[in-house]
Amino acid sequence: MTTVYDLTLDELTERMVAWGEPPFRAKQIHRQLWHRAATYDRMPDVPNRLRERLRAELPIQVEVLEEREADDGATRKALLRIGDRHVIETVLMGYRDRITVCVSTQSGCAMGCGFCATGQMGLRNNLTAGEIAAQAIWARREAPRLPGSTPRRLSNVVFMGMGEPLANERHTLGALERLTVQMGMGDRHVTVSTVGVAPAIVRLADAYPQVGLAVSLHAADDDLRNELVPVNRLWPLETLIEAVQTWRDRTRRRPSIEWAMIDRTNDAAEQAERLAPIALRLRAHVNLIPLNPTPGWPSRPSPASRIRAFASILDDAGVAVTIRDTRGREIAAACGQLTLEHEGAAAR
Repeated sequence: MTTVYDLTLDELTERMVAWGEPPFRAKQIHRQLWHRAATYDRMPDVPNRLRERLRAELPIQVEVLEEREADDGATRKALLRIGDRHVIETVLMGYRDRITVCVSTQSGCAMGCGFCATGQMGLRNNLTAGEIAAQAIWARREAPRLPGSTPRRLSNVVFMGMGEPLANERHTLGALERLTVQMGMGDRHVTVSTVGVAPAIVRLADAYPQVGLAVSLHAADDDLRNELVPVNRLWPLETLIEAVQTWRDRTRRRPSIEWAMIDRTNDAAEQAERLAPIALRLRAHVNLIPLNPTPGWPSRPSPASRIRAFASILDDAGVAVTIRDTRGREIAAACGQLTLEHEGAAAR
């Protein structure tokens, strides 16, 4: 069944006219869906009979199965059923100066990164553009409920949840259109993450040159990256670097490099020394992220002292580097963890 978020304004207008409704009804509904994040029961200017038909034939289809909170309520992780067929995770994070939602683009993931809970699941389904965007609509609706120290409005969207966005490229680009045009998010407030689908990185630059790019690198040589990020065998490190460099040249924007700090795996000084020239070549900002441990992967996060030493090597080389604040570890906030827990509980 089609979700209402998959329809453009023109398509919604066609549907209203086919139902015998005046065309202006489509604009009413569209505006409230995308700008007010309203559900049908919060559209008082739409006749009740039409709302009932919308619920039956164009359902919103975002059902919260489970929610967990951390950081005094500033981090909320939701297990959502989207489109009556996908179970995915969405994380809402409130900071002093912004509210960010981390959305999923697939149920599961085919990239096979063993340290990632989603990668351990394998790919189940691609989400449609509307199903991806629906998570941001849910977040816009929920943002005012975060603690008072945060802004009251959703400000940023990051494609860093379950799945590889650029392996679901058509729907990821469609979701970007919905977020930046229909929902009104600024392009520079949206970031797409990838483990390294090199050709799609170049196409992203052409389609949305102001949308941010985050590359999950995790290793600075092909041997280790082949082990940690198997897609590297298809697009090796130099091919990926060239694609990101092309992205940078075309967009004039700074990419970020995401690096999960895995104890005694990719946290040695040698890896930092190899990463530094890559980051400098790309003029990238490096985010060091302590690994969120998962039951299906034996490694642990690097100790804080080793993370600081790694960062110091990059900093001494002139690389912009940040040690990322790990949010929500106690609520299984790393993508895929809550889904696996939920499925395990259901099986029991």
